Amino acid sequence: MKKKFAAIALGVTLMFSMGTGSAFANSSLNSVVHKTVGVSYKTGGSTTKGFDCSGFTQYVLKKMGVSVPRQSNAQFRTGTPVSKSQLRAGDLVFFNTTGGGVSHVGIYIGNGSFAHSSSSKGVTISKLSNSYFAKRYIGAKRVMSNAKYKAAAFN
Repeated sequence: MKKKFAAIALGVTLMFSMGTGSAFANSSLNSVVHKTVGVSYKTGGSTTKGFDCSGFTQYVLKKMGVSVPRQSNAQFRTGTPVSKSQLRAGDLVFFNTTGGGVSHVGIYIGNGSFAHSSSSKGVTISKLSNSYFAKRYIGAKRVMSNAKYKAAAFN
């Protein structure tokens, strides 16, 4: 019951976080992310039966027609660096949660929020301004071409 309530609460959060001001409010990215909110964390997972962080981002981007490597540190080596102030939905955001470099990745969804697979919560939505993530933020990469971005934003 707790898990179901958490999934519903996260879905509502996602709905509001993807609202006005986001080109992705009624997009294919929103649809894919929304359907995965609440999926459990699973080490090495890359399906809706369970995701780890990089398996989740790879899954979402694949649904958008974008191919990225499987591991977060390899994903960090792809794409074009983008400043936090220039983030757009679909960009990957990276964190150092272990003290040893890139160890966590999520996908920016707009309005200061990102979707990720958390080892404690499964697929969830968090704010980049959350003190835990703000202290551990490393950078972001744009892996989606402008054409794929436009297609994902308006389909």
